Amino acid sequence: MRVFVWLFRAFIFFALFAFALNNSQEVEVRWFFGHEWHAPMVIIVLLAFGCGAALGVLAMVPAWWKHRRVAQRQQQFPPDTPAGATAEPPTPNAGVVRDGL
Repeated sequence: MRVFVWLFRAFIFFALFAFALNNSQEVEVRWFFGHEWHAPMVIIVLLAFGCGAALGVLAMVPAWWKHRRVAQRQQQFPPDTPAGATAEPPTPNAGVVRDGL
Protein backbone atom coordinates (compact mmCIF):
# COMPACT_ATOMS: atom_id res chain seq x y z
CA MET A 1 0.00 0.00 0.00
CA ARG A 2 2.87 2.38 0.78
CA VAL A 3 4.25 1.85 -2.71
CA PHE A 4 0.97 3.02 -4.25
CA VAL A 5 0.91 6.12 -2.03
CA TRP A 6 4.47 7.03 -3.05
CA LEU A 7 3.68 6.39 -6.71
CA PHE A 8 0.66 8.67 -6.44
CA ARG A 9 2.76 11.38 -4.78
CA ALA A 10 5.41 11.05 -7.50
CA PHE A 11 2.74 11.34 -10.18
CA ILE A 12 1.33 14.50 -8.58
CA PHE A 13 4.81 16.00 -8.26
CA PHE A 14 5.74 15.34 -11.89
CA ALA A 15 2.37 16.57 -13.13
CA LEU A 16 2.83 19.86 -11.23
CA PHE A 17 6.43 20.11 -12.41
CA ALA A 18 5.35 19.65 -16.04
CA PHE A 19 2.63 22.26 -15.49
CA ALA A 20 5.25 24.70 -14.20
CA LEU A 21 7.55 24.05 -17.17
CA ASN A 22 4.74 24.49 -19.68
CA ASN A 23 3.54 27.77 -18.13
CA SER A 24 6.76 29.68 -17.64
CA GLN A 25 5.91 32.54 -20.02
CA GLU A 26 5.63 36.02 -18.56
CA VAL A 27 2.14 37.41 -17.98
CA GLU A 28 0.87 40.63 -16.48
CA VAL A 29 -1.73 41.06 -13.79
CA ARG A 30 -3.54 44.39 -13.93
CA TRP A 31 -4.63 45.72 -10.58
CA PHE A 32 -6.73 48.76 -9.79
CA PHE A 33 -5.61 52.32 -10.58
CA GLY A 34 -3.25 51.27 -13.39
CA HIS A 35 -0.90 49.08 -11.35
CA GLU A 36 0.55 46.11 -13.20
CA TRP A 37 2.56 43.13 -12.04
CA HIS A 38 4.70 41.01 -14.40
CA ALA A 39 5.57 37.46 -13.35
CA PRO A 40 5.67 33.92 -14.77
CA MET A 41 2.23 32.35 -15.01
CA VAL A 42 3.11 29.46 -12.71
CA ILE A 43 4.02 31.91 -9.92
CA ILE A 44 0.70 33.69 -10.29
CA VAL A 45 -1.24 30.42 -10.26
CA LEU A 46 0.64 29.16 -7.19
CA LEU A 47 0.10 32.47 -5.37
CA ALA A 48 -3.62 32.36 -6.17
CA PHE A 49 -3.78 28.80 -4.84
CA GLY A 50 -1.85 29.75 -1.69
CA CYS A 51 -4.08 32.78 -1.03
CA GLY A 52 -7.20 30.65 -1.48
CA ALA A 53 -5.88 27.99 0.90
CA ALA A 54 -4.98 30.66 3.48
CA LEU A 55 -8.46 32.20 3.25
CA GLY A 56 -10.01 28.75 3.67
CA VAL A 57 -7.97 28.12 6.82
CA LEU A 58 -8.89 31.54 8.21
CA ALA A 59 -12.56 30.84 7.52
CA MET A 60 -12.31 27.63 9.56
CA VAL A 61 -10.64 29.20 12.63
CA PRO A 62 -13.90 30.23 14.41
CA ALA A 63 -15.30 26.70 14.05
CA TRP A 64 -12.04 25.21 15.34
CA TRP A 65 -12.15 27.52 18.38
CA LYS A 66 -15.76 26.53 19.06
CA HIS A 67 -14.96 22.82 18.88
CA ARG A 68 -11.96 23.35 21.13
CA ARG A 69 -14.12 25.11 23.74
CA VAL A 70 -16.66 22.28 23.57
CA ALA A 71 -13.91 19.67 24.00
CA GLN A 72 -12.46 21.52 27.00
CA ARG A 73 -15.91 21.79 28.54
CA GLN A 74 -16.46 18.06 28.06
CA GLN A 75 -13.15 17.34 29.80
CA GLN A 76 -14.28 19.41 32.79
CA PHE A 77 -17.72 17.79 32.90
CA PRO A 78 -17.60 14.24 31.53
CA PRO A 79 -20.76 13.04 29.72
CA ASP A 80 -21.67 10.54 32.49
CA THR A 81 -21.90 13.42 35.02
CA PRO A 82 -24.35 16.13 33.89
CA ALA A 83 -23.09 19.69 34.31
CA GLY A 84 -25.93 20.81 36.59
CA ALA A 85 -26.37 17.60 38.60
CA THR A 86 -24.82 18.86 41.83
CA ALA A 87 -26.07 22.45 41.52
CA GLU A 88 -29.82 21.82 42.07
CA PRO A 89 -31.61 18.86 43.57
CA PRO A 90 -34.42 17.50 41.39
CA THR A 91 -37.94 18.66 42.20
CA PRO A 92 -40.17 15.95 43.71
CA ASN A 93 -42.95 16.10 41.09
CA ALA A 94 -40.87 16.80 38.02
CA GLY A 95 -42.42 15.23 34.97
CA VAL A 96 -45.76 14.40 36.61
CA VAL A 97 -48.71 15.34 34.39
CA ARG A 98 -52.00 16.05 36.14
CA ASP A 99 -55.29 15.78 34.30
CA GLY A 100 -57.70 18.69 34.52
CA LEU A 101 -55.32 21.27 35.97
